[in-house]
This record gives sequence, C-alpha cells and structure tokens, in this order.
Amino acid sequence: MAAGKVVHGVSEFTEHDVYLYKEGNHFRLYEKMGSHVRTVNGETGVSFAVWAPNAKHVSVIGNFNGWDSTQHPLTMRWDNSGIWEGFIPGIGKGEIYKYHIVSHHNDYRADKGDPFGLSWEIAPKTASVIWDTDYEWSDDEWMKNRHKNNGLNSPMSIYEVHLGSWRKTGDGAESLGYKETAHQLADYCKYMGFTHVELMPVMEHPFFGSWGYQVVGFYAPTSRYGTPQDFMYFVEYMHKNGIGVILDWVPSHFPSDEYGLMYFDGTHLYEHADPRQGFHPDWGSAIFNYGRHEVKNFLISNALFWLDKYHVDGLRVDAVASMLYLDYSRKEGEWIPNKFGGRENIEAIDFLKKFNETVYKEYPDVQTIAEESTSWPMVTRPLYSGGLGFGFKWNMGWMNDTLSYFSKDPVYRKWHQNSLTFSMMYAFTENFMLPLSHDEVVHMKGSLIRKMPGDDWQKFANLRALLSYMWFHPGKKMLFMGDEFGQWEEWNVNVSLNWNAAGYYNHDGVKKMVKRLNELYVSEPALNKHEHDWTGFQWLDCGNYEDSVLSFVRKNELFIDDSIVVICNLTPVLRSNYIVGVPDGGFWEEIFNSDSHEYWGSNQGNMGGVHSQDMPWNGMGKSLSVTLPPLGVVAFKRRP
Repeated sequence: MAAGKVVHGVSEFTEHDVYLYKEGNHFRLYEKMGSHVRTVNGETGVSFAVWAPNAKHVSVIGNFNGWDSTQHPLTMRWDNSGIWEGFIPGIGKGEIYKYHIVSHHNDYRADKGDPFGLSWEIAPKTASVIWDTDYEWSDDEWMKNRHKNNGLNSPMSIYEVHLGSWRKTGDGAESLGYKETAHQLADYCKYMGFTHVELMPVMEHPFFGSWGYQVVGFYAPTSRYGTPQDFMYFVEYMHKNGIGVILDWVPSHFPSDEYGLMYFDGTHLYEHADPRQGFHPDWGSAIFNYGRHEVKNFLISNALFWLDKYHVDGLRVDAVASMLYLDYSRKEGEWIPNKFGGRENIEAIDFLKKFNETVYKEYPDVQTIAEESTSWPMVTRPLYSGGLGFGFKWNMGWMNDTLSYFSKDPVYRKWHQNSLTFSMMYAFTENFMLPLSHDEVVHMKGSLIRKMPGDDWQKFANLRALLSYMWFHPGKKMLFMGDEFGQWEEWNVNVSLNWNAAGYYNHDGVKKMVKRLNELYVSEPALNKHEHDWTGFQWLDCGNYEDSVLSFVRKNELFIDDSIVVICNLTPVLRSNYIVGVPDGGFWEEIFNSDSHEYWGSNQGNMGGVHSQDMPWNGMGKSLSVTLPPLGVVAFKRRP
C-alpha cells in the first residue's frame, strides 16, 4: 500500500479516557492504544497511539515507508498523558511496523514493537503486524451457561496443555496450528472427560524454549500457530464441544529484548528503575512497576482483553508469590523493604486486588487462579474480608507432600503417612485446585511414572493410586498432558508427546482409569458439590500408618445415598477382610477399583460390591469387610 502523510489531531482518546488513564482506572485501553484500522475524512488508514512520555521523537516505521524514521512522525498529546498519536492514511491490515523512539535521555534510540500490538511476525522476526479482532462468534450457548461450568461447586477437571508440543505434524517437525489442534484436542478432552483445558501462555514470546512465560506481545496470540482469528476459532470450537479454556497469564515479569517493553522510551517505564525491585534474579527478566497507574492500566486492560475479545473462561496468574514478596528469591541486602519496613510488596498486592475486583465485576462467570506457593493467607477470600479476591489457588503444599510420599518405597511409607493426611488440616482454608503441572516433569525431575518406586508393574500401580487419590481428594483437578497415560519421557517442549506409547496396554490402562475418574467426578455430587468445605469430607481412618491405608467418605449433605467411601492401600500387599465403617446399611457397590484388569492391574477386588454388616466401625453404625488390592484405591457407593 502507498502510505500518505501523517494526519495529526486525529485521536482515539476523549478527555474522559485521558482522565481515567491518568488516575489508573482505564481498563479497556486496547480499544484506544496500539494500531486500529479506521476511516477518517473518507480515507482508510491506521491510527496509532503509544505511551512514551520521555521520548523527544516517536515515529512509525514499517515496510510501507522503507523503515524510514523521518516519514511518519507521531505527535505527543498536549495533556501530559505521555501518549503519542497520529493517523496514517493508505495502509491497512497486514502491514508490519515498529515505533522508532528517540529519548530525551542520553539520546537513546530504539525500534520497539507495539505494546498493544494485536499480532506479531513469526519469531525470530520481531515486528508488530496491523491486525483486528473481528470475528463472528457462534458460542452463544456456552457463554450463556458458562457460570454452570465455572462455578465453585461445579466439577473442574483441567487438562494442562502446551500447544506447540501436545501433537506435531506427521513427521514431527512442525507444531499443529490452532485450528488443527482445536479439532484433535476437543475430541480427546471429550473422550477423556476433561471439563477444561489450561493453555501454557499463548501470548507472543520470542524464545520457544521459554514455554511462553517470557511474553513480549501481551495482546497477541503467538503467530507460530496461526492468526488471532485462528485462535478465536480454537476457543470457539472448544466451547462448542463443552470444554472451557483457561489461559496462563504472566503479569509478574517480561523479557529484556530491546524491541520489547524494557527501557521503552529510554527510561524504566514499565519496570522499576532499581534492580532490587525491577529485575528478577531467577528468570533474568524485568518486573513491572505495579505502583504506576499506566502500568496498572496496561495489565488489567490485558486481562480484560482476553476475556472480552477471545471469550476465555479463566486466567491462571503465574508466579503470584514472586509478586507478593519484595525479598522473593533475594538475599539480605538485595531487596528494599516497603514503607512500613516489611517484605510485602504493597503496590503488587493492591494491583492483584484491583485485577480481581475488575475481572469479577466485568465477567462474574469466569475464574482467576493463583499460582501462589507460600502460606499467604486468604488468597481466595473476598476483598471485603481482607483477601486477595482470587477464585482458586493452586495447592502447592498438597502437590509437594503427595509427590514426596509416592516417590518413597512402600516399605518406608508408614513413617510418612502425615504427608498425605496433613493436607486436610488446611484443605478448606482456600478454594484449592490440585495441580500436577508441567513444572513437576521438567528440569531433570523425571516424568510422573519415573518418580514412582518399584518395577514396571509397581510403577504403574503407584501412578494409578496417585491419580486416584488426587481425584477423590477435595479440590479441583489439574493434570499436565502426558501424565494421563503415564508417559515415560520427561516433557520436552521440542517434541510431541509419545502418542505411540499411549496405545500400549499399560499406558492405555492409566488413560482408561483417568477417563473413569473424570466420569465419576463429573457425575457424582459427593465428589463435586462440596470440594471447598468440610460438608463434603469425613475421615474414617487416617491413622493406620502400619498398613499405609487411608479411608474416608466423600459426601453430599442432602443425600446419604450419594456418599462414597474411599479406601487407599498404598503398599503392594493384598489385604483381605479389611474392615471399614460406612454411614448406612445395604449393598455397597464397588464403583471404582484402580487395580482393575482393564487398567493393567492385578484385578483384585470385591466382585462388584459388598453387603454391610451390623458392626459399628470408624464411628459409623455399619461396616464392610472388603478386599484391598495391592497399591490400589477402591471406592464404594450404596445402592438402594
């Protein structure tokens, strides 16, 4: 296209927009900032707006002007907002561009991508692409009923996926695109019974090996797998197949690539100037300045952007602990106390509260999820009661204790039974999600099944017992791709999951068992109606450490017939005539057995069920005499 001269005085901003922007309450900035195709005075072109308050010159460069920084200069607004803007006629969707910025400070100059860019070139190229978010959505049925699928008392079984390595093309060389993945992933999740997928960050990132956690284009789905509309198709297709979509969101840090946010206008604009607050030692990246109104606008607008333009159903917020603590991963002398002398990051706390308040005000039927690894109190409690306002929190304590227990040889487990029972001391202090995420199967930690002790049979039995214990334990479920069939290999972002192995009987057995667990979890009120309070759980016996056996009841308060009795035998010893209390008499059907032959188990069990006996046990008026399979989990439900 032939670009015309810049038309100045054309603005996306009203005075009210600027007022909200300056006070830190403009949360739809994606409608104003960045590049937008417009028609002005009968001419079609693109309006540009970028924040660079310390620049003395800003211009748009691109393939339409030979990357000449003198051709299309922008003008800074008169209102001290620091926003530069202008309208370039004769260009449109698909053009690539950057902002050429010359700073007042040390004559710093750089070519920057658009912080609000809707699309980017495919890495390693680094320019923004003029695009739009136009799309004819057809997921009305899902959106209308979304509150039923995302609620606190709704079953949520989440399949965590890295889009670039879930499946690759036939020769394994290329990742599937958004559209191809949508069809295959939706079919798979429906078959397996997962209710949601959680995508590791899809926002544009320069380095594939960062898994998406070093975001440079916060407003653009990565172009590696297709266009923004292709990703909209992905979300829509999942919705039309009854599956929710949760995105990993990374407001905790950003990379230092020169064309990104770092040192944007020759000053520390988006990040803290002091490296003790603005540099992350673990990831070598910059930390947002949460106390700056414009940065708060940028991030909260970004959260709403994905909920608004892409219809996503939730945001899992990465690395919340690193935001809450000023001394996170820092030694003495490497951090600055807050104004009260404490280690809490007051600005970040205020930001997280405002983020949650705004998200739930605008989209009350979505969920925000905190990856928070410390004992920070009230993460999922309302703002009015002093909480941070998240919907759910990853239960990292449960994850660490559980994996520690199951990695031990069963002969030693009796000394560590508290690793399993301790989680119930705090299980209802937050709205917890039980995560077995990608972090547990990378960096030489080994796959889940390789963490398990014993020979191959015992490894698979232990893995089945681990997953069964997880599904019957209170809390939402989240499982990383490959774990549902016991992949031997540690996850490698550069290769596909080992789908060939998934077809072998032992691996297929794990997969069939997870499918059955999801069926039970979704269909049984006792397993999903009271995951976040004591109404839904009661210990029968948590103290039989000599046998490494745990037993408990999952309950639905309204109907005793909904109760499910669960017994976990976590040694390779077959236990016959094991007595367990039950809340009512009659026939108790064995509705689940992780040792089933169908799951590659030894097929020890209870021949479909057991009649109760009139012998009180475990504080219950009746009891069962059951067979406990080796390294097995069984569950019973009373049939009238």
